[in-house]
Amino acid sequence: MSNIFRSSRTISEEGKVKEITIRNMNMPTNDGKEEVLTKEILFQERDRMLMDARKLIEIEKANLEQMRQTTLEDIEAMQTAWAEEKTVLQQQAYDEGFQVGFEEGRNKALSEMQSAVKTANDMTLQSHENALKHLENQERVILDIALGAAERIIGKSLNESEDVYLSIVKRGLKEAREMKEIKLYVSLDHYEIISANRAELAAIFPPDVPFLIFANDDFDVNDCIIETNHGRIVVSVDEQLNELKEKLVELMESGD
Repeated sequence: MSNIFRSSRTISEEGKVKEITIRNMNMPTNDGKEEVLTKEILFQERDRMLMDARKLIEIEKANLEQMRQTTLEDIEAMQTAWAEEKTVLQQQAYDEGFQVGFEEGRNKALSEMQSAVKTANDMTLQSHENALKHLENQERVILDIALGAAERIIGKSLNESEDVYLSIVKRGLKEAREMKEIKLYVSLDHYEIISANRAELAAIFPPDVPFLIFANDDFDVNDCIIETNHGRIVVSVDEQLNELKEKLVELMESGD
């Protein structure tokens, strides 16, 4: 089974492009050497980031619920106070025999209570809006941190070792092993190492399959395209970041 991380949106028919998305990192082994991460480890790294994002979102939701509960308790306390005050006013009015005074007191207290309830409701809405804005800002921070970390790790791995790029290309070629004609296009920066390992790469295919390597001076340093008789395969590390971003945005919008 190939270790290439592939996006389901990018598989194409003949003459079309399909993307193979790869996130590549180096990790130290027990003997101090470095090895290219497998697809399973890439999934684990992505899931860890999603789990961290989920935890932070749940914390913000809990804070919002606590704010809402506190506001409701304040409203209930004001309602209780009004009920007690109304009873006192009624008793005073009857005791003193001033029904008019009671009515005025009741109307005044009722007006004050209505104003207090409106203020409490406004506070609830404002607290809710502020909490949602804060939560949204936190989610964006989480997303930026996760993507920034992933991009730094991928870039560092590719810059530190040409073997990482070679491994990416090798995995991409394995996806095309059933094709009948292979043309590999790489950047000038990596053309030398790819050419030096041509025999190893060609061994992926049957002996009768033509395998040609070309350098493209228009490519970015880590670009790689594999053309076959059935279409083109774009080996892309940037697409892995897009995949991660989509997953995080989906998590934020779902609210799960």
